[in-house]
Amino acid sequence: MQNKSQIKSKKRVSEHGEVFTNDREVKAMLDLVKKETDRIESTFLEPACGDGNFLAEIITRKLAAIARSKKPNYKKDQPAYEKAMLVAVGSIYGIDIMQDNVKECVARLYKIVCDEYEKRFKDTYSEDLERGVRFILARNIVCGNALDMKDYKGNPIVFSEWKNPFNGWINRKEYAFEDLLEKGDEALPLSDTQVPYYIPKEIKDYGNIDYRKVFDYAEQE
Repeated sequence: MQNKSQIKSKKRVSEHGEVFTNDREVKAMLDLVKKETDRIESTFLEPACGDGNFLAEIITRKLAAIARSKKPNYKKDQPAYEKAMLVAVGSIYGIDIMQDNVKECVARLYKIVCDEYEKRFKDTYSEDLERGVRFILARNIVCGNALDMKDYKGNPIVFSEWKNPFNGWINRKEYAFEDLLEKGDEALPLSDTQVPYYIPKEIKDYGNIDYRKVFDYAEQE
């Protein structure tokens, strides 16, 4: 018998084949790549992310890895924690054909990240940084179809890569999802895990920005 929590409606199952993976299976599957989920910079792409079962567990594990670190000591060094947190958030990507799933996924991941952040720095957390977290998630979790590589508007799916090239700075570059798949022979690997996606030449480089002001990238869009 199907676990009720794994479906939203029989209609969605019939029309879209939508069945969510339960938590136990998610954890078991991610345990197989534990070394990668413990690396904050390892890239993960879920091409049918639903409301974020896999991505929620991945970001939870990445945040736990940050908390365990001794060098630097993220428990005491707030700026170091904040930068590591943004790198972790920027390393996860998702695509789903249902807009409500995308919205729920973004909200779910945002809550996980910000709840942990505010718990650790309850008196000094930055609302600007939390805006940056939401900004990144809104661009990494896309409503579209991974099979035809188009977003819900019919445009090519575009993903942003977020890097921490210099102390205190974040760098953003955009890549076409279609090229990640079709031009892999001429490109660099996007994923540090088993997922066979690749990075071709970027289609836009937004340059570097203060990590506390990631949301200011919106002015360049």
